[in-house]
Amino acid sequence: MEEHNHPLHLPDTVHMLSSQRNITDVQAHEIDLADDVGIMQKSTFNLMTRQAGGRDEIGYTILDAKNYLRSKRQRSMAYGEAGCLMRYFQDQLSKNPSFYHASQMDMDEQITNVFWVDARMLIDYEYFGDVVSLDTTYCTNRDNRPLVLFSGFNHHRKAMIFGASLLYDETSASFNRLFETFLEAHKHKRPLTVFTNQDQAMAKALNEVMSDTFHGLCTWHLMQNGIKHLGNLMKEGSCFLTDFKRCMYGFEDETQFEEAWGTLLSEFKLRDNTWLKHVYNVKEKWACCYMNNAFTLGMRSTQLSESVNSSIKNCTKPNLNIEQFFKNFEQVVEEKRYNELKCDF
Repeated sequence: MEEHNHPLHLPDTVHMLSSQRNITDVQAHEIDLADDVGIMQKSTFNLMTRQAGGRDEIGYTILDAKNYLRSKRQRSMAYGEAGCLMRYFQDQLSKNPSFYHASQMDMDEQITNVFWVDARMLIDYEYFGDVVSLDTTYCTNRDNRPLVLFSGFNHHRKAMIFGASLLYDETSASFNRLFETFLEAHKHKRPLTVFTNQDQAMAKALNEVMSDTFHGLCTWHLMQNGIKHLGNLMKEGSCFLTDFKRCMYGFEDETQFEEAWGTLLSEFKLRDNTWLKHVYNVKEKWACCYMNNAFTLGMRSTQLSESVNSSIKNCTKPNLNIEQFFKNFEQVVEEKRYNELKCDF
């Protein structure tokens, strides 16, 4: 009987000894690119394996790729977040001297708040900065990075970003400094109207720094606060939310609004409700009939579109270091600009 000696096929974990494995410069560059755009490491490895003609040909394992990225991140964070921040800003300045950034230090000389505007944001604000929305929604989740966005509408009524900040300290003094820095970056051009949520510290700072600017309240946040304070009135079959919305949007005439507001309080027995009393006291900031002379371009909310919101939430995840945060944030901004370009054509 003739014997056949077939070569034994060993799995790649056996025949790829550590001394034989190596990530080339080209492969490292491809791994970096895939990581920058958020492709999962397993998907990246599978794609590169296919390109190389199989696992036997690629020259490294998926564990090697993970270790490479981990080591790179550890090296980049060697100087801590503050060092990485400064390095990022210096890199942006070297690419475009118009890039603007500012940092606020606490008593221990630690960075508490940072603000930045790129060259395109400066140009966009020059053209479209009459009505500005200040969104601090991303600050509410303490596990995430406290991102604050200044945004507005372009000529396609699409949201555009005029500046951003990481605001770790949300006091009136910090908002004061933030607004002053925003104006300084934009050559002291003040918006005609700014929309915010109901934050008292923010309202106080806005009144001090931009006293001539109309301050409107975001209707989306008002509704959310209404649900939080009066959720028991919004059970199935209740008209409270509908009636509350009518007071916001439904009346051009102040007398009609006052009548509808009085009916709302009587019908739901809310004349002594503290939150509604406060809301009524600032009705000039949210009720349509009191905002006839305000220049709003139709904006009533600080909320960006759902798709942009989703992308930005991914930036603020706690598992991303500061370098990854900025890379992801840049992608969101670039995607919005590309969408504007598509609208132009």
